[in-house]
Amino acid sequence: MDLDYATATELALALRDRSLSSRELFDHVLARVEQHNPALNAVVTLDVERARTAAEGADAATARGHSSGPLHGLPMTVKDVWETQGLLTTSGALELQNHVPATDALAVGRLREAGAIIFGKTNTPIYAGDFQTHNDVFGVTNNPWDVTRTAGGSSGGAAAAVAAGLTPLELGSDIGGSIRNPAHFNGVYGLKPSWGVVPGRGHIPGPPGNLIEADVNCNGPLARSIDDLRLALGVVAGPLPEDAAAWRLELDEGPVINDVSELRVATVFDEGSELLPLAADLRACLDRFADGIAQAGARVDAVTMPVSLADGLRSWQELVIPIIGMGLPDDDYETFTAFESLPGDDPAMVAARSLAGRYRTWARADGVRQHQRAAWATLFEQYDVVLAPVMPTAAFAHDIDRPLTDRVLDVDGVAVPHLLAMGWCGTIGSVLLPVVTLPTGRTPAGLPVGVQVIGPFLSDLRLLRMGGLLDEAAGPGFTPPFP
Repeated sequence: MDLDYATATELALALRDRSLSSRELFDHVLARVEQHNPALNAVVTLDVERARTAAEGADAATARGHSSGPLHGLPMTVKDVWETQGLLTTSGALELQNHVPATDALAVGRLREAGAIIFGKTNTPIYAGDFQTHNDVFGVTNNPWDVTRTAGGSSGGAAAAVAAGLTPLELGSDIGGSIRNPAHFNGVYGLKPSWGVVPGRGHIPGPPGNLIEADVNCNGPLARSIDDLRLALGVVAGPLPEDAAAWRLELDEGPVINDVSELRVATVFDEGSELLPLAADLRACLDRFADGIAQAGARVDAVTMPVSLADGLRSWQELVIPIIGMGLPDDDYETFTAFESLPGDDPAMVAARSLAGRYRTWARADGVRQHQRAAWATLFEQYDVVLAPVMPTAAFAHDIDRPLTDRVLDVDGVAVPHLLAMGWCGTIGSVLLPVVTLPTGRTPAGLPVGVQVIGPFLSDLRLLRMGGLLDEAAGPGFTPPFP
């Protein structure tokens, strides 16, 4: 077994049948971090002694015939937005640079209960608020395919670590593409579950100790295979503890699907040609992937999105940006209230208004969002999955020396503001749908390109099954950026 890039599923099986020890695997992964992380800055905090002790304890339990669960003895990292008991949790913020939680986030606790050994934390932009990963606590995370380029965000450290073989499994979060964007930029697999399937308690933001489940934000794994996503989802999914007395999560896989030829696939690659064009090299990867699925027998149709990118992006801004505004200092919040009465649909203006949005504005946006969800549900009566771009380009050169509002992407000579560039992810995220991000291949420059595979609400297990069939039919699978 190639321990550098084996999947979490393969490693868990090897640990279970005792062909590999947890201590051996942990030492291998740690050596890998020591060798490659200096160039990447993906793993920013380590918990070596506790992890080593836990690995030895897992091996002793295995020898006695005992297993804690499906992740027994598996070392892994989690994004530095998740509170970890006794281990530094900063969310990239200077004011939290010494924050050591007393308890684990709910999802982290579930990973540990299933036997996982959390040995480190991965980098994120401050409060997970960018699709590049950089902060004043730990610095910039580089892409393992080209260290001059971004690893994406906000789960950029997570995706870079998985791609580089520094960890077999990761727990990320996604409110505007923060799992999907880094999976795309780094050539790994990511699952943004349906909203509410994986609780966010213990996630920063909000503030430490917050008990609110943030609208739109979803929490899920990044890994090197579809099977790994399914494995992790089975561990972290479930109701909040106070709901568990009466609520159960039973995700239905639906009718059995055995072959890709049974699938009805819609593509929406042309949707953003005016608002959000796609780079030619990225579009070529997406088209090859769709053609491969069609050649394997699937029905593949180009369709119009049930909700336009412009309308979907506006909904995302009006629903999500008030959550960001909630954490602003009072003086800053008051500054943004001045924008409330100003007209205009420019994304920058909508964002500014939304930072100080009132409940009245949010409720109206929620009403629009519910109609958008109904429109998507109607499309899924005709198609099993929808394929959409993640971003307009592959990983781009680091651009962190100017404000987010001033940053633009060069899309084949067209300047696309960063506030628009996440439009594909925001549009899908605001309607709460599950998404699997799959690798589709690489550009002529050797950079990975991913695709969003979108399914109906709460179809997560069925979506993983369908995503696996698409991946087998047309995907390159995971390929490592270096030995």
